[in-house]
Amino acid sequence: MADKEAVVYIVDLGSSMADCHNGRIESDLDFSMRWIWDKISTTVAAARKTWNVGVIGVRTNETNTGLEDEDGYDNIAILQELQPMDLAKMRYLQTKIKPSDSDTGDCVSALIPAIQMIEKVAPARLKFNRKIFMVTSGEAPLDLDPDDISSIAEKLQDNKIQLTILGVDFDDAEYGFKEEDKTEQKATNERLLKSLVDAVGEDLATFGTIAEAVDELDMPRLKQNKPYKTYDGDLVLGEHAESMRIHVERYFKTKRAAPPTASNVVLKVNHGSQSTEALDGEGMEGVEYEKGGEFAAVKNARTYKVNDPDGPGGKRDVDFEDLAKGYAYGQTAVHISESEFNITKLETTKGFSIIGFIQQDKFEPFLKFGESCVTVAQKNSDADALKLSSLIHSLHENESYALARLVKKDGNNPELVLLAPHIDVDFECLYDIPMPFAEDVRQYPFPPLDKVVTVQNNVLTKHRFLPSEDLLEAMDEYVDAMDISTYALDDEGERTLEYAAVDDTFSPPLHRVNQVVRHRAIHADKPVPPMPPILVKYRIPDHDLVEKAKSKLDDLIATAEVKKVETKAKGKRGGKQEPKARKPLSGLDVDALLREPANKRTKVDPDNAIPSFKQLMESSDNDDVLQEAPKQMGAVIRDLVSESFGDLNFDRATENLGVLREYMILFEEPQRYNDFLKDFKKRLFTGALGGDRREFWFNNVRKPKLGLIDTTESEFSKVTTEEAAEASTRTWCISGLLFHANILQFLKSNLK
Repeated sequence: MADKEAVVYIVDLGSSMADCHNGRIESDLDFSMRWIWDKISTTVAAARKTWNVGVIGVRTNETNTGLEDEDGYDNIAILQELQPMDLAKMRYLQTKIKPSDSDTGDCVSALIPAIQMIEKVAPARLKFNRKIFMVTSGEAPLDLDPDDISSIAEKLQDNKIQLTILGVDFDDAEYGFKEEDKTEQKATNERLLKSLVDAVGEDLATFGTIAEAVDELDMPRLKQNKPYKTYDGDLVLGEHAESMRIHVERYFKTKRAAPPTASNVVLKVNHGSQSTEALDGEGMEGVEYEKGGEFAAVKNARTYKVNDPDGPGGKRDVDFEDLAKGYAYGQTAVHISESEFNITKLETTKGFSIIGFIQQDKFEPFLKFGESCVTVAQKNSDADALKLSSLIHSLHENESYALARLVKKDGNNPELVLLAPHIDVDFECLYDIPMPFAEDVRQYPFPPLDKVVTVQNNVLTKHRFLPSEDLLEAMDEYVDAMDISTYALDDEGERTLEYAAVDDTFSPPLHRVNQVVRHRAIHADKPVPPMPPILVKYRIPDHDLVEKAKSKLDDLIATAEVKKVETKAKGKRGGKQEPKARKPLSGLDVDALLREPANKRTKVDPDNAIPSFKQLMESSDNDDVLQEAPKQMGAVIRDLVSESFGDLNFDRATENLGVLREYMILFEEPQRYNDFLKDFKKRLFTGALGGDRREFWFNNVRKPKLGLIDTTESEFSKVTTEEAAEASTRTWCISGLLFHANILQFLKSNLK
C-alpha cells in the first residue's frame, strides 16, 4: 500500500446545517464535523509530509473554485488547497467552518474541483491513496442527470479515487435508521447520490449515514505499519567455508505499540519591544510553532563544575570533552580510559548463524523474550527460496526449532533467537523470537504444590497445606462455571462465540492517550471526554456470568474455609492509643514468653534499645514508666551520636529516632518528641554532642523527614506545618551563623 495520500473533504455549509434534528442538541454541522475533525486530527498527529488534505465548502456565501466562469459552480469555495496538514492550518480551518447564509450550491458539482485538486498533486502515474469524503444534508437541489453521473463515475474510476458520501440523517437499512417526515427534495437527493455511488462501484465508493460514522469514533484505530527490515544478509548453517548460506531478509512481525510521548514546551512571553520570536526557528519534533504561536521549544544546557580552591566560590567550569568516565566501586569512582574500555567491549560483525536445534516439546514457552520477526528468502532469488524451503520443511518434519545467533550490524550486541518453521499454501517463512541469556533468567525455587516433603525426607500427599479432593472438585466446578470460551452471543442469540476475543480487546493507555490528544487538538477549551466504554468493556466480568457462578463460588468459599480477616482495631488505654497485639496462628505467643514482666523491666537497654523500648511502651500500665521510657530513649540517641567515631553510629541513632517518633504519635504524645528534638538540635549545632555533629541533622534527620510532628500527623500537636518547615529551614541560618562565628574566632586568635 502506498504511503502517500491525497484526501479532499467536501463539507455542506448551508444555512440548514445550523439546525438541530432528530433529538440532537448540537447543529447538523457540528455533529458532522465531529467525524471530519477526528479524521483531520489523525492526519495531523501522523505528521506525514506525504499526506495531503484539502477542504471544499458547498453552499458558501462566496464562490472560489477556479471555475467561476462556468455554470453550475456557484456557492462552492476551496477552503484549503490540497497540501500537508498541521495544527496551525487546522486551527485556521476551524475559523472557516461555519454555517453560511446560502441555501444554494450543488455538492455533486464540487466533485469536479476536488478531482482537479487530486490530479494536480497526485497524478495517476504516481502511487497515492486518493480519497474524497462528502458530507451533506441533501437539502439543496442537485443539477444531476444520467450523463453527468456516468462521466463523473468514469473520472473517479480512471484516477482510482475512493468516494465516500455520508449524509445527515440519510436512510441506512444496515445501520437501522430511517428518517420520518423527510422532505421530497432530500429524498430525491438521496436517490441521486446513491445512484452515483452505484455507478462508481462498490470497490471505490461507499454510501451511508453520518450517524454511523460518528458512533464509530470511539472505536480504536489499528495502525497499519509498513514492513520494516531488521536484517539483510546470509543465514549460515555450519562453521566451515563450505557451510550452507541462504540470503534472507528479516522483518518485524509484531511490534509493541507505545502511547505518544510528550514534549517540553514553554509559553512565549513578550517583554516590551523584546520578544521570543527568535525561538520560532528552533523547532522540536511533534510541536507546532506558528508565527505568534503560544508555545516555543525548550532548550537544555548543561554546565560541569569541579572543585578548585583558586576559582570563584571554590568551583571551576569545565567542558564536557574534558570529563572522564568514572565507575562506582563502593563509594569510590574508578576511572577507565577509552582505550582500556575498548578491551571490555565485544567486537562483533554482522551475521545470522544457526548454532543448534531443539525439539519442540522440550522448549519452555516462558522463555519467549520479546517481539517476533519473520525471516524470508531474498526477493527474486529462486535458489535462496529453495534452500530456505528445504530448511523449513526439515524443521517441520523433525518437529524441531533452530537456535540462531544474530548480529544486526557490525558492533551490535549479539542476540539469541529461536527459529520456528511456518508452512502455508503459498507462503513459507521462519518466525523468530528473542531468547534470554543466562543472566536474564532468575531461578526461584518453590515447594511442590502436590506434595509436602518433611525434614526426614518423607513425602506426604495429604497435609493441611495441600488441597483436599473436595476442594479440588469445588474449584473445578467454579472454573467451569466461569468459562467464557463460548459465552458471547452469535447472530442467532446463542452463546457459541468466544467472549473477550483477542481481536476485540484494546490497550486502554495507548488508545485513550491518542483520543485525548486528538480531542484537545480539536477543542482546546473543552474538558476531556469520559473514557469510551469499548476500552473498559472487559475490565470486570459480565454481571450475568458472575450471578450464574455465585453458587459455585459460595461452595468453594465454604469448602476452603475462607474467613474474613478483621481490620486492625485501635483501642484506648488511659487516653493513649493502644496497638492491638496480633495473635499467632499457632496460639502460642512467643513474644509473651520471652518478654520480661512489666514490673521487672523499667529501663531501656542501650544495647537493645528498640525492642526494650517497644516492650516498655506496649506492656507497662505504670504512667511513670511511660513518661520515663521516652527520656531514656532520647538519652540513648544522644549517647550514640556523641560517642560515634565519625558517622559509625549514625544509622543506629536514626533508627532509634524514627521509632521514638512513631510511638510518640501512636501514644498521642507529640509534644514530648518535639521538645526532645528541639533540645537535640541545639546540642548538635553547639558542639555539645562530641564536637561538630551538624552532618547528622542534615543527612539523618532532614532527609528521612524525622523533623517536628505537626498537626497533619497528630491532632494533639501544637506545631503547624509551616512552623515545622520553618524549623527545618532555619538550621541553614544557624549553620551559617556558626560558620561566621568560627571564622571570627579564627581571625581573632591569629591577630593576637
